[in-house]
Amino acid sequence: MVRIKQGFSGSRDIVLPPYVIDIYSTDALLSALHITDIGHYPVADGHYVERRQGIAQFVFIYCVEGAGMYWIDEQEYHVHENQCFILPANCPHRYAADEHHPWTIYWIHFGGSLAPYYADQMQAPLDIRPEIDSRISTRTHIFEEIFQTLHQGQGLQQLHYASCLFHYYLGTLRYVNQFRQTRDDDSVANDVVAAAIHFMNENIEKHLSLQHFADYVGFSASHFSHLFLARMNESPMSYFNRLKIDAAAQLLEDTDMKINQISFKVGFEDAYYFSRLFTRIKGKSPKQWRKDER
Repeated sequence: MVRIKQGFSGSRDIVLPPYVIDIYSTDALLSALHITDIGHYPVADGHYVERRQGIAQFVFIYCVEGAGMYWIDEQEYHVHENQCFILPANCPHRYAADEHHPWTIYWIHFGGSLAPYYADQMQAPLDIRPEIDSRISTRTHIFEEIFQTLHQGQGLQQLHYASCLFHYYLGTLRYVNQFRQTRDDDSVANDVVAAAIHFMNENIEKHLSLQHFADYVGFSASHFSHLFLARMNESPMSYFNRLKIDAAAQLLEDTDMKINQISFKVGFEDAYYFSRLFTRIKGKSPKQWRKDER
């Protein structure tokens, strides 16, 4: 029995058809690691999935905001923002968004001979927290490149490229310390404003306040705001919103995502407010921006 509650405002998903999945077993690269389903569910209120017999694929879920819970053979786990986990294949499981603070998740169903290797030790929640050397935005870009590759087509070259990217994506999680250590920028660690901007970019999809940024750098809100304004000639919250709108503008140019999907992607649940803010900062509406810039 399978029970699924899905279909959320701003959600995106791709389910690869059976004729594509049939290719996997006969292809050397795809038989090692392949994706069967992929998606992004923002603020997934009421999200619930129950599979009493499990499924043939492993299920990867990355909670970037909110909270949820899941059960594997009736063992209960709780997951919060900046955590991910992998449900084992062919194993009964359930998962659900928190009732009061529903999660925003990236998710991927995958298989292949190397899938158990990547899933090893990922059954319990793994912390992926924004820190001075974190590269969360880089990982998110990899996910989006996988999604866009499969959205544009599912020919053999696209499937191969998506598989290669997915190896990299999972590697950034299994070897998270090594992934972070390749980032070499001492200026961020020694500069309060640069550190705050890095934190903003790592949390571009979230609803954060001035106090979040001040707490991150260890200053009072008023003192941090004064330092930031003196350096950047812009308040922290104004700068954060501009980063969000810049990211949205890039998505309008590079993808076919709907405007409400982009709104959720950069942390605005109210698409009308997002459109007004976008128009104020960019001088034209999201729709007009896409028309003019593509």
